[in-house]
Amino acid sequence: MTAKTNASDTTEALSGTIEHITYSNGNNGYTVATLKLPDDEITIVGIMPFVSVGDFVEITGSFDVHPTYGPQFKVKTFERSAPTDTASILNYLSSGAIRGVGPATARSIIERFGDRALEIIETEPLRLAEIRGISEEKAKSIGESYLKQFGIRDLILFLSPFKVSPERALKVYQALGSNSCEIIKRNPYVLCSEDIGFAFEKAEEIAYTFGYPKDSGERISAGIEYVLKHNLQNGHTCLPKDKLIATASRLLECDPGEAEEICEYMLSSLMLRKIVNDQEEFIALPKYHAAEDFIAARLSVMLKYAPPSEMMAELEIDLLEQRQKIKYEEKQREAIRTALSNGITVLTGGPGTGKTTTLNAIIRILMSKGLTISLAAPTGRAAKRITELTGFEAKTIHRLLEVEWSEDEKQSFARNEQNPLKCDVLIVDEMSMVDALIFESLLRAVRLGCRLILVGDADQLPSVGAGNVLADILASGHIPAVKLDKVFRQAMESLIVANAHRIIAGEMPDLSSKASDFFMLKARESNSACDTVVDLCVNRLPKAYNFDPLTDIQVLCPSKMLDLGSTNLNNMLQNALNPNAKKKNSIFFKGCELREGDKVMQIKNNYDIIWTSDKGEEGTGIFNGDVGILKTVDRHNGIVQVKFDDKLATYYSDNIGELELAYAMTIHKSQGSEFECVVLPLFDTPSRLLYRNLLYTAVTRAKKLLIIVGSERTVETMVENNRKNLRYTCLKRRLNENFTK
Repeated sequence: MTAKTNASDTTEALSGTIEHITYSNGNNGYTVATLKLPDDEITIVGIMPFVSVGDFVEITGSFDVHPTYGPQFKVKTFERSAPTDTASILNYLSSGAIRGVGPATARSIIERFGDRALEIIETEPLRLAEIRGISEEKAKSIGESYLKQFGIRDLILFLSPFKVSPERALKVYQALGSNSCEIIKRNPYVLCSEDIGFAFEKAEEIAYTFGYPKDSGERISAGIEYVLKHNLQNGHTCLPKDKLIATASRLLECDPGEAEEICEYMLSSLMLRKIVNDQEEFIALPKYHAAEDFIAARLSVMLKYAPPSEMMAELEIDLLEQRQKIKYEEKQREAIRTALSNGITVLTGGPGTGKTTTLNAIIRILMSKGLTISLAAPTGRAAKRITELTGFEAKTIHRLLEVEWSEDEKQSFARNEQNPLKCDVLIVDEMSMVDALIFESLLRAVRLGCRLILVGDADQLPSVGAGNVLADILASGHIPAVKLDKVFRQAMESLIVANAHRIIAGEMPDLSSKASDFFMLKARESNSACDTVVDLCVNRLPKAYNFDPLTDIQVLCPSKMLDLGSTNLNNMLQNALNPNAKKKNSIFFKGCELREGDKVMQIKNNYDIIWTSDKGEEGTGIFNGDVGILKTVDRHNGIVQVKFDDKLATYYSDNIGELELAYAMTIHKSQGSEFECVVLPLFDTPSRLLYRNLLYTAVTRAKKLLIIVGSERTVETMVENNRKNLRYTCLKRRLNENFTK
């Protein structure tokens, strides 16, 4: 069989001998190798843990053409067999696949045991000591190394009926070792551990297959941990003990007393942590308990070691007013004074209250003192926005902390207690989006003498990650904070601003105006609402306001699901704004078609994507929430290029899945951004998403125009529902404890 040069989606089966290993990643099993076929040699790539020269392998996959390395076969599944004839065994042993065996030792083993060499190594390794130069200790080591090679094979076969990939199987093997299969049979729930990270449902599936008892302590322990982990997605860093026990016992169909008994055991063995808050017991995972504990302790210490207060703050403000020809409102002056006089300051306020003007004043006064200032925000778009508003470069928090990724994709930061940030002042914008773990990492990198200024709107949606950091800090009352609450007259001329303040006050927005920057188009059914959204984006708004449908108009949806969710509207808007054409290249990925000319969004931080600016500068890094236009698609080689503002980024097949259509996006994804025009469909919204903060966040994303399409009753329901603000956290209590010591 000969190698093909055309990319193909057809799955094929091949078998042959590994002739050469070009590259092998010991952490994830990714391997590039040469496979010798009866009449040819081909390059194969894929997850093939511990594959070695001389192995006979049976593989399935498809041929492809790499843009740099040319034709290759992408492996989807593989099985390996040990070589059987003397020549192949010698080649295998000489390759270095087994630790402690080189070419000379390999020849000695073959001379002594012939074609039984591998059988002896596997079943009677101590017999290798019969060979001069091999001690019993070395013989044992050789046997263990060989068993490791084939232990992973057995584990892959063991887990394959449960649709576990070879890559994930390797992760299991690295955590559990050569007895992985037996360990899993004894306790399938070991797969839920942090090092392995299987879903509880997958462990349940495996446990059921082996008839594992439902009342086992291991199962109940894993179930309790699962409930806590699942609720991290709802923002809770902890849960009331009674709710945790009730939920876990329902999930596990066990007696609540059994669940409570196991919970107490987990607490005593430090698998969980307990916090008593207002005489109610809360249970937390150790990582989140430690994060909130550290945040509270660090903030209290930072206030004690605050930099010198500016005694001439009033004079400094007066001088700046003269230079800038501006008059600060009293609350703004208070905020500036507070920031100049304290080691930590929180600055909050809604739209139109002068938050940016105040922040600019603080920056200019501190810079005039010769202080170095760093600006950060949680997302790339939020960093870009604060850069535009202040004129000073801002970085994402991850980039500021110099994020690093291990080969098994674990995150760490180069900036920490041992290597802190060098700035004198750190300003963090959009603090409502910052979760407990990232804020802990940020504080670990801040020197005690650094001035910290936290800026945000506490009425915005809380962080996607667990925690309610900004709200808890404000609620504690221990950190100096100023809320700008006066809306300037020129801002109140905007109905967007006026209605945003009505919404957050629990009042219905004014939906009666048709001649302002905020109005509503009513719909009686979801189909007609969808058609109205598309018509607005394609025809009416570009014609009436000269808005560009791709760069000026953004559809924001409460949900991805249902007719008015972002998924369906993206498909409709793509077909209307960028219909398929014979000359237009496209690529399919995970059921989604991406076409040249599409509006797309990056959905995770990727610090390795290479880009080139319009000025010819090169750099790396495209961030979660960045929106651009897909410029070119090379389907044959699996390459696409996306224009993000002035940067042209190149994507290969391994990261194209980080892009999705962005004609419509969820409100959560829009945090930290502003758009010239927002179209907000509110009709068949899932009931769990009908809450005030979500509506407020959507409204405050619009700069010049906001149009609601849907039902007035839906708007009313969202305004009335303020329950979503509730998150179970213990940071406020921790702050109270630290500041009253």
